[in-house]
Amino acid sequence: MLSLVGFTYISNDGNKTNSKNSESLNHIDNVSLAKRSLIEFIDKGIMKVSWYGPRFHGRLTANGEIYDQMAFTAAHKKLKFGTLLRITNPRNSKSVVVRINDRGPYIPGRHLDISKAAAMEIGMIEKGVVKLKVEEVTLKGLSLPVVTLN
Repeated sequence: MLSLVGFTYISNDGNKTNSKNSESLNHIDNVSLAKRSLIEFIDKGIMKVSWYGPRFHGRLTANGEIYDQMAFTAAHKKLKFGTLLRITNPRNSKSVVVRINDRGPYIPGRHLDISKAAAMEIGMIEKGVVKLKVEEVTLKGLSLPVVTLN
């Protein structure tokens, strides 16, 4: 389940939805959810992903935050800070949403570094480097990244 809090959305039919009611975007009827959902997933393909943690914990990230290996964050060379990505491990179908707050990875052939917490959540700690499905999480009709979530 993915919920959004702290914004107001006005649909094309003029109906106003205020997230202060913590409206969940889950719905029993998946077809209805797809039509009503404010969230859109943009396929970014399969990426080679590694994780980083202990050695960088407590240091500054590229966007000026202090790195927390137990937050759901990630490093990418070009994506805007605040971009949300849903990462799915095809081996076990586990997914996690991470926020870009750092730059990297700087090892050739790798596309994304995720935090230790995110790696644990999707079951890739032991492997270290795996190919994962990556999707950008956006609000329909908007391309503004979320700056802080953790």
